[in-house]
Amino acid sequence: MEDLVIRGATLVDGSGATAYTGDLAIKDGVITQVGGRAGAAKREIQADGCIVAPGWIDVHTHYDGQATWDPYLSPSTWHGVTTAIMGNCGMGFAPVHTDRRDWLIKVMEGVEDIPGSVLHEGLQWDWETFPEYLDALERRSFALDVGAQIPHSAVRAYVMGDRAIHHDEATPKDLVAMRDIVREGMKAGAMGFSTTRTFIHKYDERKYPPGTFATADEITGLGSVLGEVGHGVFQMTSNHPAMGGEIPWLYQLAKNNKLPVMFNLQQTDPAPDLWKDILKTLDGAQQQNVPLYAGICGRPVGLLFSLQSSLHPFIAHPTYQSIAALPHEQRVQKMREPAIRQRILTEERDLVDRRAETLFGSFHKMYRMAPQPDYEPDPSTSVAAMAKASGKAPLEIVYDLMLEQNGKAIIYYPSFNYSYENLDHLHQLLQHSHTVNSLSDGGAHCNYICDVSLPTFMLTHWVNGRTRGERLGLEHIVKRQTLDTARVYGLNDRGLLKPGFKADINVIDPKQLQLHCPEFVHDLPAGGRRLVQRADGYVATIVGGQPIFENATATGALPGKVLRGPQQLAG
Repeated sequence: MEDLVIRGATLVDGSGATAYTGDLAIKDGVITQVGGRAGAAKREIQADGCIVAPGWIDVHTHYDGQATWDPYLSPSTWHGVTTAIMGNCGMGFAPVHTDRRDWLIKVMEGVEDIPGSVLHEGLQWDWETFPEYLDALERRSFALDVGAQIPHSAVRAYVMGDRAIHHDEATPKDLVAMRDIVREGMKAGAMGFSTTRTFIHKYDERKYPPGTFATADEITGLGSVLGEVGHGVFQMTSNHPAMGGEIPWLYQLAKNNKLPVMFNLQQTDPAPDLWKDILKTLDGAQQQNVPLYAGICGRPVGLLFSLQSSLHPFIAHPTYQSIAALPHEQRVQKMREPAIRQRILTEERDLVDRRAETLFGSFHKMYRMAPQPDYEPDPSTSVAAMAKASGKAPLEIVYDLMLEQNGKAIIYYPSFNYSYENLDHLHQLLQHSHTVNSLSDGGAHCNYICDVSLPTFMLTHWVNGRTRGERLGLEHIVKRQTLDTARVYGLNDRGLLKPGFKADINVIDPKQLQLHCPEFVHDLPAGGRRLVQRADGYVATIVGGQPIFENATATGALPGKVLRGPQQLAG
């Protein structure tokens, strides 16, 4: 007798093959039958009209701290994620000397916008080395499987101390010590090594994380350790407009290691067509069988301006600053006063950096976010277009929009991937075999970005909802966030609906599947605030044969495990 049978589903198996109808059977945590009529089971789920697909594998998250207190890594599991890889962009909490814990928190707070008060309250420091960090995670329970990468910034600071923080060049002795740490971590089960070279990543206002300015010898020296141990992904975030200059050494590292090297690829307004040149390099990598991959986001990376967020156009206005500390309701009430409104709208804002100045003045990229968000908004609905049609100043419109819904309304600002004011270039990138669905940033950017819903969005928008261009097939989209992501990270036991594979499953009602507008909640340690986004339509999410969510309600089952390196089929 089977443990669980899902009856009469539309089976989308993750391979890209055409969907078909049948049953799916599970026993002892693995799939035993796909298609046809399965036998008796201890429990059945009736799935007529539902899609059954492998669980989503999210390879770009920042749950390194949250994993020590939240077994669900929410809100990722709300969106069908059954495997999460964290430790991206060179950010993480191991290895660490005791006297550097607060500093690592400060870096994570600045770079990934995770409140320091939350991390101070929630982190349970019972490790020093990276292997000890994995051991500490294993002592906890999880609803989903979790893998961690070794973060360059932590490794560099652990070895070099203040010299790392001051961006001194690593000595040969430093490099030997860092390579030893990476080797030890990889052998203990790290899923890869990550680094950052982008100037967007800052902490303490003007400081950059260790590793940002590391030499080519240091980065490739550390990355080559993965080739020595024979597994793992080298992951890097770089300056997107300058990405073309990074490609040659990344290509060579991938060729030498014969292991995946993945960089973040975003379309930016300063270099809107650079992705075309990079795509040509990926064509060459594909032809030469070089495992060089671009991690792409399936929609714009969207900044969310709100009176509840840490980023909006009025944060540097002196009058707003004078009321910013008031409770939300009182602040909204003050902003409704005509005199306050007039002062805020007419005064000059205090000094902000060049990037913020650009953000706050780009009214053509600001859109009202509806209860069911549109992530490919028409330019005719922008604040700039509204201002032109109404004769009002754009800043007036922003002010009034932000006071809607009792001051909880959100203005959507598509920062990356919207230079063309549509997603046609992503339609092309999403069909390339050397691009990987990535960049959900689960666990990070708590107060102004909420892209954790990407796995759900890929279905609601690209399969069924897109109105401003061509769509993509259901089977293709499922494959991209199951088999494709699994293979890049060596997770060869999942990502397919196939006998013998791990029974990580999503049961989805396509008629009910929809995203809600992001919202702020105060559910982090120390009462910390964050953005979350909910979805309808997930009938069940199953990990290792056990339902962890049914109809958006946690079952209490915690079958997840900490991944230790590549995974193979049982037996």
